[in-house]
Amino acid sequence: MYKFISSVIRTDRFKNEKNSSSDAVSDVYSEDHGSNESNDFGRGNGTFITAYANIVCVIAGTGTLGLPRAFADGGWLGILILMLAWSMAIYSGVVLIRCLYHKPGQRLSNFKDVGYAAFGWPGYAAASALHFLNLFGCPALYLVLASSNLNELLQGTKGELTTTIWTCIVGSFLLIPCLVMKTLKEVTAIAAIGALSTIMAVFIVLIQAPMDCLAHPEIEVVRNGVIWEGFPTALATISFSFGGNNTYPHIEHALGKPQQWKWAIFAGLSTCTCLYILTAVPGYWSYGASTQSPVYLSLPDGAAKKISMIVMTIHVILAIPIFTTSFSLEFEQFTKVNERFGAVGSWFCRAIIRICTMAILVILAIFVPYFHGFMSLIGALATCGLVFLIPILSYLKLTGFRNKPWFELAFCTLTVFLGIIGCVFGTINAIKGLIKDFQSDA
Repeated sequence: MYKFISSVIRTDRFKNEKNSSSDAVSDVYSEDHGSNESNDFGRGNGTFITAYANIVCVIAGTGTLGLPRAFADGGWLGILILMLAWSMAIYSGVVLIRCLYHKPGQRLSNFKDVGYAAFGWPGYAAASALHFLNLFGCPALYLVLASSNLNELLQGTKGELTTTIWTCIVGSFLLIPCLVMKTLKEVTAIAAIGALSTIMAVFIVLIQAPMDCLAHPEIEVVRNGVIWEGFPTALATISFSFGGNNTYPHIEHALGKPQQWKWAIFAGLSTCTCLYILTAVPGYWSYGASTQSPVYLSLPDGAAKKISMIVMTIHVILAIPIFTTSFSLEFEQFTKVNERFGAVGSWFCRAIIRICTMAILVILAIFVPYFHGFMSLIGALATCGLVFLIPILSYLKLTGFRNKPWFELAFCTLTVFLGIIGCVFGTINAIKGLIKDFQSDA
């Protein structure tokens, strides 16, 4: 598997394409490209580190905390699913960017354009639906986690309000970076802080969870090898942990040297996978079938639990502007507000767009306040399609089948198959779980 991924990221050109799209891709990704090409297509001047930090901050986070529960749903089989998802996510991220440059001298703007280029309006509609569901679902999920954490951390103080009030407060606070920061380049600093917060939470779980298990040998921990009925839910949760494809075009566009993208996606997703393993394995080993999501809810009350809640609250709060900025950039480009109005008028238009975006997120977080069920639904319905289906199918459609080796086609087939399984059956299970959550609170 590692050799296959290495061969994918080292391949900088489409081979034997039916059309001349290989020339465009070669121009963009060639290692011998001159420095004067670094700003082709109006790209930014970001570095490998900024792209890497954005990827880690977008990908790692709530998915990290939900993986022990995914193992509780699917058993130790989750390790295999996790490694498959890692390899498929890297491949998907590489070929998605290749699809942006499938025509000579042109670059598609976003994820939806890839769907349209490959399958016309049906592809555009499908890509748009999944894209917007992810762009709104993930930050709304982050708002759910942040508000519930803040409310619990401040219990017994004047800050003990309600989850709804804290959701509104956090949403209002996040309007500041959304209005001040124009592009993803300006969000990079907070992305790096968010990544460090996730690493802190991972090591807290890595140390505290086994200590808690060993301190209570009288408690029986149920661990399963394979739980087939929970496989779709586990797959959906793990898929959510690698969701972020719809932000990749913007992150890559801010990269000054586009040939660094394949290494940035490889390094970023590999870092996230290491964090996932360090969290999922000790978390599931310590608590087994009773593992909660997020996993720090399973930790005993004390400093470790509070610190993990604090740092993860910081992470999700800092990750939200990346999603909202990605959506705003696309909408602003679609409405051409920067071309129709002057500097002041463009700022006011951007402000209105971003305020409305945050208001929708707050409303969604208030009405669907169930973390695990919400995450499973987003993972199944949106992320499986964004990561495992549309990029692969679009890549094959735009570049052809006959020019690819059999093992790459086999890998694509497996990726699409798992994506369909996770999307269909994972969505069904997630909806059933959310119905139970709503009924229990009725």
